[in-house]
Amino acid sequence: MVNAQKVQQKDVPASVQKGFQKQFPTAREIKWEKEDGNYEAGFRIKGTETSVVITPSGNILETETEISSNSLSALIKAYINKNYPNQNIKGAAKITDAKGILTYEAEISGKDLIFDNKGKFLKEKKD
Repeated sequence: MVNAQKVQQKDVPASVQKGFQKQFPTAREIKWEKEDGNYEAGFRIKGTETSVVITPSGNILETETEISSNSLSALIKAYINKNYPNQNIKGAAKITDAKGILTYEAEISGKDLIFDNKGKFLKEKKD
């Protein structure tokens, strides 16, 4: 998380909380952070780590759901083996943006690698 600041739930604007509750009414034990002017809510759904980025007006920008690194496609794993030799995948996630576009994230040492839904490499982000 770059520039993320922990925020108490009481300091999260009502519009953000309302937008979140509308999508995830059963979420409990929510950890809030403020990042780049938006809010991120981290929580678990049925044991799965999930996070949501929400604008100050309450619109959800993206939802990130933890997945097993074994769930990543063979294309993604092959790309990582070729371009990041000797790096283990530490974590993986499925990310859905506000338009419903699906991407995948593979976390390796200090970096998040982003791939499209067909397994094509899109970008690298510093963790």
